[in-house]
Amino acid sequence: MKTIRLILGDQLNYEHSWFTNVDANVTYVMFEMTQETNYVKHHIQKIVGFFLSMRAFSNFLKSKGHNVIYYTLDDPKNTQSLTENLQQLINKEEFENLEYLLPDEYRLDKQLKTFCESLSIQWAVKDTEHFYTTRNELQSFYKGKKQIVMEYFYRDMRKKHSILMQDSKNPEGGSWNFDKKNRKAWKGSPAIPKAKTFSKDASALINLLDSFNIDYFGAIDSKSFNWPTNRQESLKVLEYFCENLLIHFGDYQDAMHPNEIYLFHSRLSFALNTKMLSPKEVINTVLDYYYEHKEQIDISQVEGFVRQILGWREFMRGMYWKEMPGYENKNSLENTNALPEFYWTGNTKMSCLKHSIKQSLDHAYAHHIQRLMITGNYALLTQTHPDDVDNWYLGVYIDAIQWVEITNTRGMSQFADGGIIATKPYVSSGNYINKMSQYCKGCAYKVSKTVTEDACPFNSLYWNFLDDKRPFFENNNRMAMMLSLLDKKSKKDLLEIKERAQNIMKHPENY
Repeated sequence: MKTIRLILGDQLNYEHSWFTNVDANVTYVMFEMTQETNYVKHHIQKIVGFFLSMRAFSNFLKSKGHNVIYYTLDDPKNTQSLTENLQQLINKEEFENLEYLLPDEYRLDKQLKTFCESLSIQWAVKDTEHFYTTRNELQSFYKGKKQIVMEYFYRDMRKKHSILMQDSKNPEGGSWNFDKKNRKAWKGSPAIPKAKTFSKDASALINLLDSFNIDYFGAIDSKSFNWPTNRQESLKVLEYFCENLLIHFGDYQDAMHPNEIYLFHSRLSFALNTKMLSPKEVINTVLDYYYEHKEQIDISQVEGFVRQILGWREFMRGMYWKEMPGYENKNSLENTNALPEFYWTGNTKMSCLKHSIKQSLDHAYAHHIQRLMITGNYALLTQTHPDDVDNWYLGVYIDAIQWVEITNTRGMSQFADGGIIATKPYVSSGNYINKMSQYCKGCAYKVSKTVTEDACPFNSLYWNFLDDKRPFFENNNRMAMMLSLLDKKSKKDLLEIKERAQNIMKHPENY
C-alpha cells in the first residue's frame, strides 16, 4: 500500500521503529510552515533551531535510503498549512494510506484528527516512542486519589523503571529526594566549565525567514548558531554534561548569577523536546557515568537531574493531556494586567529581571529558577494576565513546546489553574532572590527596604499580592504562615506597601 508518513518538527526521533527498515512504498514528509512560525511570536533562535534540526533529520532519512519529501519555507508547492500540504500530496501522488505520530500539542492533535476523519483513504496513528509514559498513564495513576502530588508519581516511576533503587521498594541513598541539598548559591567557586556549543552558519535561513516577513524577536549570531541540531551533536552535549557538569549539578541547580548563563545545567532540553534524544537514554547515560564515578559524584547531584526528567517532565506532559483543552483558558486568580514592555527589551532597573530577561533574549535560554522565581514571580506579583505570560514563555525559549510550557507557566508559575499542579503559588519577596543569586549586589534597589523610593519592588509587590488575593488563599494551609505575617502589619504600613505596589503595577516602565 502506497503510504505517506508525516513527521512534525518536534518528532525527530532517530531511533524510532519506523526507520528500521526501508520500504519503497513509504514516503516521509516534513514541512517548514508559517503555520508554525506565526501561531505565536517566536525567538529567532527557536525558529532557526527547529528548521535546522528538521533539515538535518530529513538528510538523515535520505542517507538511509528512505523516500523523503521536504518542503522548505519557500518551496513553491508549500501552502504553509499542514493539512493543505498533506491533501495536496495525497491527491498528486495518489497515496492510499496516511500515518502520523501522536502530536504532543493539543492544537496539532486536533487539526490532524479533524483532517483524517474527512479522508477517503486509510489512516493510522503511531506513538512517538519517546516518553516513559503514555498520554493517559498519569491520569490512571491518580484516579481515586484526593490530591495530585508530583512526588508520589515520581516515586512510582522510580520503582516501575528501577531507577536509583536499592531494591524494589527502597530508594538508593536512603531518600527519595535530595532537594534540600540542591539549593546552594554559586559565589564564584567551583569553576564552571565552558558550555558545549557548536558553530553553524544560519545566515541563509535567517534571510529566508526575513523574505517571508516572519515576525520574530531576540538575538542570534547568524554565523555561529550554537545549539545542537542533530543526534550526533546532541549526544556530544550529553557526554559533556556527564564528564564536566554532573559533579556539581545538583548543588547549584537552583543558583543564579549575573555573569553565568548555564552554570552546571545540561543544555539538553532542546534535544529532548525535539526528540533527538530520549529521556531513557539521557537518564541511563547519566546513571552509567555516575556508577562508574561514585567516589567523585554524590547521589544528590544525580537524583536532582533524574527528578527533573523522570519526575517533572513526565508529570507535566501527563497533566497537559489530563487537563487540555480547558487548561489554556484558566485564570483562577483573575489577573488582568498586561505584561510589562521590558519583557521584550530587558530595559529595567531591577537587576534580577534585567539579567534574566536579557539572557533569555540573547540566548533563548534561562533555567527553571530564573523562569519560576524571577520572570514568573514578577509577572504573578504584578497580577499579569496568564495569556500574556504564556505567549512570552512559549515564544522566548528554544525548548518551549506547549505541553511543557503551559503546565509550567500557567500552573506552576502563575497559579492560574488554582492549584491543580502546584499546592501554593511560587511567589517571594526579594529575600529569596538575594539568597539564591548575586543579582541584588549592585542593583539600583535595596533588597532590605520595602516602601522607600530605592526599595526592591518585589517586597511591596509580595505583600500587596498576599493582601489582594487573600480570599483565594484563606483555606490553603501552605499559605497560613504568610497570611499570619501579613496580619501583623499595621494598617499604616500596609497602606504604604499597597500604594507603592500599585504605582509599580501601573507604571512598570519607571522601574
